[in-house]
Amino acid sequence: MEKVIERFIFVSRWIMAPFYLGLVIALAVLLYKFGVELFHFVTHAGQFDESDTILGILALIDLTFTGSLVIIVIFSGYENFVSKIDATGHSDWPEWMTKVDFAGLKQKLLASIVAISAIALLKAFMNLDRGVDEKQLMWLVIIHVVFVLSGVVLAWTDRLSEKAH
Repeated sequence: MEKVIERFIFVSRWIMAPFYLGLVIALAVLLYKFGVELFHFVTHAGQFDESDTILGILALIDLTFTGSLVIIVIFSGYENFVSKIDATGHSDWPEWMTKVDFAGLKQKLLASIVAISAIALLKAFMNLDRGVDEKQLMWLVIIHVVFVLSGVVLAWTDRLSEKAH
């Protein structure tokens, strides 16, 4: 009975595979949004002042970081929780894709979230002259600081657990 239960639990990891396939579809939607934003940025570039140009670039960077975050989750999550990906025959296979463990995945995720939060905060600062709500700006700063502190605490606890082993 124990072997049957263990086998059932082991096979159940494949339930996660559709989640990762769904993230691939979400990545395609993000690519579409990036294309729309890029088209708008390029076609209106002549009308932009310096601030608008920087904000347009920040929007593209934000979407790129989000796409990178999704890629990290897809590859690392699939490798850690479902099955190993065979990288043989792919000469340009990024080394990190098969090397990120769960602790590394958490750190990469939080670092990406901090970067995305920083871009949102920078956008708000760039819009100060356009009447950004001070309360909203305050909350953006608070949220960003919480993300940064969370990253520091996560790295610190991971380091402590490494020393314990």
